[in-house]
Amino acid sequence: MERKTKVHAEEGKQEIIITREFDLPLDLLFKAYMEPEIVAQWMGTKVLKLENKKHGAYEFETSDPQGNVLVRINGVYPEFIHEQRITRTFEMENTPGSPFQFEIQLEFLDFEKVTSETSKLTMQIVYKSVELRDQMLKMPFAQGINMAHNRLQEVVNHLK
Repeated sequence: MERKTKVHAEEGKQEIIITREFDLPLDLLFKAYMEPEIVAQWMGTKVLKLENKKHGAYEFETSDPQGNVLVRINGVYPEFIHEQRITRTFEMENTPGSPFQFEIQLEFLDFEKVTSETSKLTMQIVYKSVELRDQMLKMPFAQGINMAHNRLQEVVNHLK
């Protein structure tokens, strides 16, 4: 089955470009990144903080069934333009035993209206080095982001 989320990584560059068209109006796609309850559902994580504003911050936490924290994700928003763009830092903590080195990355999320009922998300993720970007691509990154976007579409479909 073809992945709806497209991941493009040009050789020798420190970035990944991710695009996905959703069968959702722009306002609902953007809401999926703003409302803690919706974020928690499609990301499968606990939302500890979600300050949707310029210079705001966010913090998510994922635990195992016994309540042990597996990973914590956090960052800040240098830019937040309603229904247009979110610029954020992304830091992953608590990755014991991982063979991969995780550094803070910079993410640009651009939201675009395609039609009155469809919208597009373009994400540019910038890594500190080409090597770190390549490490991420060795993981099931493309599959994981496609699955997350599929869940986002399913969860937000119920809000239509």
